[in-house]
Amino acid sequence: MKVSTIALALAVCASATSVYAATSAEATTTASNDTHLTQQWTPVQAAAQGKTRAQVRQELALAQKDGELESLKQVYHGS
Repeated sequence: MKVSTIALALAVCASATSVYAATSAEATTTASNDTHLTQQWTPVQAAAQGKTRAQVRQELALAQKDGELESLKQVYHGS
């Protein structure tokens, strides 16, 4: 029983490593072919801007006044 289990485990590991090796080689080849395309791309500078502390505090105060925080505490009361 143990011998067949060990043999099955080794067969699964061997097949998994061969699939992984093939995938890694293909990914490396694709990455090296696309290198010239990656160098031409430039990110958008004005993508997503974060909120200021004043904006976050204002939203927190509004949520406290509206009762939104209390309703969330009731929904997510924890265990």
